[in-house]
Amino acid sequence: VGALANQLAAHMDFDNPQHIDRVGRFWDAAHMARGPGLKALELFQAVERGEVKALWVMATNPAVSMPDANRVRRALEKCEFLVVSDCVARTDTSVHADVLLPALAWGEKEGTVTNSERRVSRQRAFLEGPGEARADWEILSGVARRLGYSGFEYRSAHEIFIEHARLSAFENDGERDFDLSGLADLSARDYDALPPVQWPVKAGETNGRARLFSDGKFFTPGRRARFIAVTPRPPGVGTSSDYPLVLNTGRVRDQWHTMTRTGKSPRLSGHVVEPYAELHPVDAQGFDVADGELVRLTTRWGGALLRARVAETQRRGSVFAPMHWNDQCASAARVDGLVNPVQDPQSGQPEFKHTPLRVSPYRPAWYGFVLSRDRVDSGAASYWVRSRRQGLWHYELAGEALSGDWAGCARGMLQADADGAQWSEMFDSAQQSYRGARFVDGRLDSCVFIGPDHRLPPRDWLIDLFAKDAVDGRERMRVLAGTPGTGQEDAGGIVCSCFSVGRNTLCQAIEEHG
Repeated sequence: VGALANQLAAHMDFDNPQHIDRVGRFWDAAHMARGPGLKALELFQAVERGEVKALWVMATNPAVSMPDANRVRRALEKCEFLVVSDCVARTDTSVHADVLLPALAWGEKEGTVTNSERRVSRQRAFLEGPGEARADWEILSGVARRLGYSGFEYRSAHEIFIEHARLSAFENDGERDFDLSGLADLSARDYDALPPVQWPVKAGETNGRARLFSDGKFFTPGRRARFIAVTPRPPGVGTSSDYPLVLNTGRVRDQWHTMTRTGKSPRLSGHVVEPYAELHPVDAQGFDVADGELVRLTTRWGGALLRARVAETQRRGSVFAPMHWNDQCASAARVDGLVNPVQDPQSGQPEFKHTPLRVSPYRPAWYGFVLSRDRVDSGAASYWVRSRRQGLWHYELAGEALSGDWAGCARGMLQADADGAQWSEMFDSAQQSYRGARFVDGRLDSCVFIGPDHRLPPRDWLIDLFAKDAVDGRERMRVLAGTPGTGQEDAGGIVCSCFSVGRNTLCQAIEEHG
């Protein structure tokens, strides 16, 4: 329901003694909380100090998503008892856990969700839950009962919704905006068929209210609106000669949080394959960074190694880097490990959009990429990124030490000597350029490309070859050449993930058909 540690249930407030008393009487709570809990950053700082000794993390990955994430990791490691509820077995947070609890994923859960326009929608499961996974409310209630607490005898999400609605209506009398009294007596059948509705839904109503304040009255003691003068303040940490740029973090279109789930989707991963740092051309030139090279980002709180994107659309003095990649997907791309822990004193919102930053080029001895139907060991690489593509794994690699035997290294990594495998390869000792491809039963099974710089063949047309049942001799030669053959189009980097339409396809359509 969007509640936070500084709120009481049903949108009531700790700073109102009547609200504390009201919730306590509704729940018959003998030991009612009298004040707000810790905000997220404060919580992990308290864990690190040893003041919080047990922590239960549900449905989030703070070891990646929190600012100053390296400090968060130290806190998780120090925590005496850490429980993690999640729908995936291994995350950057769960590796620190003492207890793992399998939870249902979004499509496996029943309940309601509420969006930003106050619209409550029924969420209906469309998948069976795997194994012993349970809904969050079942896990919480089960633990509470084992600890001896009463009031957690729920049998369904419907029962919890009814209690929530009744608390919203309890001694309300129009004082509070959040009011679901019209839904407080829903039967299980009516709850199951509940159409989307905007709160407040007052007693005797069924349709809710699309607009608030149309009567000119507000939910304050005098029913008058309150205007609050806000004085802008500068960022908590300013730039300097050591850290002259500003790091701005955010999201990309086809990912959501920390890739624990969206990273499993080949369609979503095909849009942005690699973590990156986007710089304005003037800044890139000033720091001797070229488009497509690797770049090292450094702040007072941490560092990362990302692919450089140079773009006129980026603001001068700022560097944008997405926050999604974790240690399961990349060697050094946890961008929130660079973010400063300064937060707004009221909301607790961190300064994700402003961290002083230093940029420097990273010059590995070699660059490479691997496409393989099976996962491979990228241990020889100092830089690696792994992404899921359709029917295969895609690795971007770089390393600081040249191999004396690229052929042996590649064959070992790709299991080239397995039964029925055929191998084609090419090596240029002068350029330290190596290319190898492994074929099994006529199909392209894996390929590896190594070069002295980042200018390697495009990947997307090679990925398309993995869908073919057989690759003929001419196509095998084109694989090593690194260019598509006659009649085979290179669609280019994916622009439209839904229909797998590439940049080159779009440009060709524009040129040929207007």
